[in-house]
Amino acid sequence: MAAALEEIVRRVVGRVFAERGSGVGRQRPGGVHVDLRPAGEGLRPGTEHSPRPDQGARLWAASDVAELPDGARIAMEPGAIATPLAREEARRRGIHLDEGGGGSAGRRLTIAVASDHGGFTLKGQLLARLAESGHAAIDLGPRDANPVDYPDYAIAVAEAVAGGRVDLGVCIDGAGIGSTIAANKVPGVRAAMCHTTQLAANAREHNFANVLTLGGGLDENEAAEVLRVFLAPPEGACRHERRVAKIADAERRYTSQGRPVQRVLPRKEP
Repeated sequence: MAAALEEIVRRVVGRVFAERGSGVGRQRPGGVHVDLRPAGEGLRPGTEHSPRPDQGARLWAASDVAELPDGARIAMEPGAIATPLAREEARRRGIHLDEGGGGSAGRRLTIAVASDHGGFTLKGQLLARLAESGHAAIDLGPRDANPVDYPDYAIAVAEAVAGGRVDLGVCIDGAGIGSTIAANKVPGVRAAMCHTTQLAANAREHNFANVLTLGGGLDENEAAEVLRVFLAPPEGACRHERRVAKIADAERRYTSQGRPVQRVLPRKEP
């Protein structure tokens, strides 16, 4: 049933693009790919590949996404469309489909932002900066500076990112460490604490980070600059695909096998 529905979607979208003269006659989309295979060989994460000139179609199907390694980042060419099943497959396996070609450059992003009481002031400042930049920011709380538990808000941001409801996330607490740990418990999330622009660029380029965590004591201008770099498209990210794929593979193994985790319990009073 799902395959039949996807085929109907493919035909309808193909007809629309044909009417526009876009030439949707081939199945493989163009753009910058991270499925990266040498001619005649199977998929090998970490090898770079430029699409052939005949790969000009603008429709991504679930079968296309199924060929990609977990955690891959795909820059779709302008006008490309992913079917609902393709989006679901991408979300399930931590694959990020950058629509608009070339990542987030010139594209309006949707960003989930949250904090605890220690990061409440900086959260408000960054929300204002995001509004000025033209990006869409979703404030996941809290609504005031009263004491709250940072895991609640960090996990809310992480779940929004992992579920594909937003492009990226930002978590702010007193030091930034707790939110990083909490957010990274959500499968598919790669949260990085960055207090310099260099760390932000490294997190995006080398680690494909999708959640930025900050300490509430960071200067507003410094934090805004770190955020600006984090939202910029990562350059040369394909070179690091092999390492990130290993992280995603380990995450998948532990999640699927249901291995027990160590629980930290509070000490009992004597």
